[in-house]
Amino acid sequence: MLYIVATPIGNLEDMTFRAIRTLKEVDYIFAEDTRVTRKLLDHYEIKNTVYRYDEHTKQHQVANIINLLKEDKNIALVTDAGTPCISDPGYEVVDEAHKNNIKVVAIPGASALTASASIAGVNMRRFCFEGFLPKKKGRQTLLKQLAEEKERTIVIYESPFRIEKTLRDIETFMGKREVVIVREITKIYEEVLRGSTTELIEKLEKNPIKGEIVLLVEGQQKGGNKYVNDTD
Repeated sequence: MLYIVATPIGNLEDMTFRAIRTLKEVDYIFAEDTRVTRKLLDHYEIKNTVYRYDEHTKQHQVANIINLLKEDKNIALVTDAGTPCISDPGYEVVDEAHKNNIKVVAIPGASALTASASIAGVNMRRFCFEGFLPKKKGRQTLLKQLAEEKERTIVIYESPFRIEKTLRDIETFMGKREVVIVREITKIYEEVLRGSTTELIEKLEKNPIKGEIVLLVEGQQKGGNKYVNDTD
């Protein structure tokens, strides 16, 4: 059986009882970075064999994992933080497992996407998740496409080193939008910054921020009102 196990995104106490038990009981654990996962396992006194599964090793590890599963081994897949297969490697082996009629079980837990959305104070009834934006090729094209979003909130993962540029690009290609920055979610310096793209650009120019970021961009139809750019 293949277990997709969510792990903490910062605070180690966000590990579920079920996740701990699963990681103790499986035959092998495959992790995005074995060093990061080993720290988590040591914290919970989990003694298990850990192998690497990331963008560089997945080409051959998918076949290895499927072969082990066919031998009735139980395997857990984890990433450095959060829920696997969300902007992280993993969907390929899940896809192959399904194709081979191997049961895949979700062990739910922390997710930066849902955790940030819950404290952002924006309408999340409908949203689209873009993960990390392209750094260069295709970036402008994607932002122009996203500019057509009228109602849905757009959720983006971003680095503190690129957040100012991203806000400027959003304003350039999507127009002035209301945005929310959630940084260091579940960690000591967790913070929520809200305002227009212009306001947050000015704020970050004076006080740069650190830490992993989830950026939420409200649609043009904010709060269910008429479209900001509606000319009908």
